[in-house]
Amino acid sequence: MAITAQMVKELREKTGAGMMDCKKALTEVNGDMEAAVDFLREKGLSSAAKKADRIAAEGTTDIIVNGNEAVLFEVNAETDFVAKNEGFQTLVKELGEHLLSAKPASIEEALESKMDNGLSVADHISNAVAKIGEKITLRRFEIRTKTDNDAFGPYLHMGGRIGVLVVLEGTTDEESAKDVAMHVAALNPKYVSRDQVSEEEVERERKVLTEQALNEGKPENIVAKMVEGRIGKYFEEICVLDQAFVKNSDQKVGDFVKATGGTLKEFIRYAVGEGIEKREENFADEVMSQVKGN
Repeated sequence: MAITAQMVKELREKTGAGMMDCKKALTEVNGDMEAAVDFLREKGLSSAAKKADRIAAEGTTDIIVNGNEAVLFEVNAETDFVAKNEGFQTLVKELGEHLLSAKPASIEEALESKMDNGLSVADHISNAVAKIGEKITLRRFEIRTKTDNDAFGPYLHMGGRIGVLVVLEGTTDEESAKDVAMHVAALNPKYVSRDQVSEEEVERERKVLTEQALNEGKPENIVAKMVEGRIGKYFEEICVLDQAFVKNSDQKVGDFVKATGGTLKEFIRYAVGEGIEKREENFADEVMSQVKGN
């Protein structure tokens, strides 16, 4: 398989490794991106197990809570300037309220659903685009329900650059639920608890850690014990209940939640534009194009 410059660039962004190391890793694994990440980690050439996807789109996340129902959603625009526009912010609120009312099952269903003004969501967004002058998209949403005995924890960071919705069961302590949401925003865990991590993922991590230890020259008779200790650290990185609480590093999040009398059912975390690649522009060409009136 031919290794392209774009593949090398993507691997560098994921791992922080050098260009030649990335090219070699991709060549060794015939272009398999995930295998290349593992290859670099095993050789000690990756600065991290995984980097968050480059955030390239603008816009905002928002959360609407109405009693026992809540929605977390993301609306994208082309520039941060427009994302702060009053008309854009009004549109965001209108979309959130509609999502919570209509409860569509998918983005496609949401775009086809009718708003109070008789327009479909897609047409309502199109009208806003005509006024604001930028492409705007409703990218994703999650709707959750709870009982009177549970608590929502909504949290927006940096004006909506990150949005988190937490559901605590068995407690009405909304302040604690919000504290957990703030923690999730800060540390970006992948799972609630260890039992949500697939055996396949654990085994993949165990293989990488084993190769790391052997490449460090550790004796084989102690590698297995070392690896199990490092697997424990891995769980602390990806499982929120195992993490040290950001508001009290002497306490695990699991212990904090337990003290509320409830349990952490789930969390949803959105970061604006994660996983979206913007078109890369040559700034000089863009300016020249504007000068020429193109």
